[in-house]
Amino acid sequence: MENTKETLIERQKPFYVGAIDIGTNSIHLLIASIDPLLNTFTIDLAEKSTTRLGERDPDTGDLTAAAIERSLEALKQFKELAESYRVKDIVSVATSAVREASNGREFVEQVKTQIGLNIDLVSGAEEARLIYLGVLSGMQFGETPHFLIDIGGGSTELILADGKEASALTSSRVGAVRLQRDFIREEPIPILRREFLKTFIQGSMEPAVEKVKSRCLTDKKPVMVATSGTSMAIGSLVASEESNPPLKLHGYKIAITQIDIWVEKLLNMKPEERKKLSSISDRRSEIIVPGALILQTAMRMLGVKDLILSERALREGIIFDWMFRHGLLKDSFSFQSSIRERTVLHQAQRFSVDTLYAARVANHSINLFDKSQGILHNNDGTGRGLLWAAAMLHTCGQHINRSGYHKHSWYLIRHGDLLGYSQSEHLIIASIARYHRRSLPKKRHDSWMSLANAKDKQTVLEMSLILRIASIINKRPEPFIDSFSLKLEGQKVIFTLSAKYPDQNLSLEKWSLLNCGFIIKETTGLELEVYTNNEN
Repeated sequence: MENTKETLIERQKPFYVGAIDIGTNSIHLLIASIDPLLNTFTIDLAEKSTTRLGERDPDTGDLTAAAIERSLEALKQFKELAESYRVKDIVSVATSAVREASNGREFVEQVKTQIGLNIDLVSGAEEARLIYLGVLSGMQFGETPHFLIDIGGGSTELILADGKEASALTSSRVGAVRLQRDFIREEPIPILRREFLKTFIQGSMEPAVEKVKSRCLTDKKPVMVATSGTSMAIGSLVASEESNPPLKLHGYKIAITQIDIWVEKLLNMKPEERKKLSSISDRRSEIIVPGALILQTAMRMLGVKDLILSERALREGIIFDWMFRHGLLKDSFSFQSSIRERTVLHQAQRFSVDTLYAARVANHSINLFDKSQGILHNNDGTGRGLLWAAAMLHTCGQHINRSGYHKHSWYLIRHGDLLGYSQSEHLIIASIARYHRRSLPKKRHDSWMSLANAKDKQTVLEMSLILRIASIINKRPEPFIDSFSLKLEGQKVIFTLSAKYPDQNLSLEKWSLLNCGFIIKETTGLELEVYTNNEN
């Protein structure tokens, strides 16, 4: 019996799995910590080595000896690094550079013999499927159709998908390294060569674009998501010009007009000028122009005006797929439907939040949201889920210090990973937690200035007031409040608190809530009255 218990406990412990992506431009290693209780994963380590495996022999098309040597050394070091984490498994995949080279399979065998790594040589469609799973693990899709684009060194994957399934998986033989190698001889690129490149990209991608567009059988406007080094580099360049640039690019939205501006700038720069751009690496600057042209052309062909960046892609898809194959996930839809809840609970666990207490506050917050429509708030419903997330995480700052913990909570939430939420939603959640106690927002506060617009600020004001009230009536470690009601009488909001048990005295809760009266007055213009059901 004891052995059975020990085995069960062991199975419930987090463990590591490694993913290696052997691409045309770089080899990436990802170490993921998998939580078998929450059935989710987080990234603990991400390493990259630019090996340029796609720089093939111009006459034979073979992988060159030099590129193979660089790759073998990188894979040797990555395997050693992964093993130092005591990973349960290492999954390695190779994409277009290896699958297209005549000596690609020899390279795979060489890696197995010399290093002891088994490499899956994936097709273009399988690569697209893994990319879809990777993006799916970090974004909320629902039933909205999404165009996913991943611009690699040797190929570009274009996918049509929603939260349930991928309707079209395509791979086109056009990539940043391939275009740079085959067509670019001088820079800045002459006008005629630019037009040729755009035409070539359009012709190469036309079958894929037609396929995803023809299978988009819904009136809903598709959302475009871009991943990969090229898209992230463009995102970094766009963000560098903002007065308040985002901390992370995941969920960052870019308009095609912004991409157009940067494409024009890059096209007119010399290589040495691009290397001076602090937002991108020297290596990326060498292939950014053809990659940017692919992105720009694809957006024009798909008829989209903006896109959202995803930091998750193929490597995360490998981990996601591993979890499927090992019974940790039932299906992608069940994961998608709970992705927000999973990521919030994971962050709560990470920062040692008392989840029983947080859940009680969250439950009262949602209850108060539902009962106070038109009284304490006029939210259209979009704030409800954000309020729940903030309530579950509002005390996480105590992990740093109990004094002024609301400010620490803002910092931890702001800098943490909240998968499934957009960038603006992420900021709203952090700010709701920030303003659930002490002072109201001030113009000089970083947390207030970071909010995108007046609507987001209004959401924070209303939801933080609700969270403030819910936390005030839950000061004790044990639950005293069974339920509450509120009603509007003229310019007064009247609360009635009901105790969980008849002998419980709610004088503390009443006093605490009355002390919040000036905040309610300042934010809503309403006077506050409080009663309890056990008052004599």
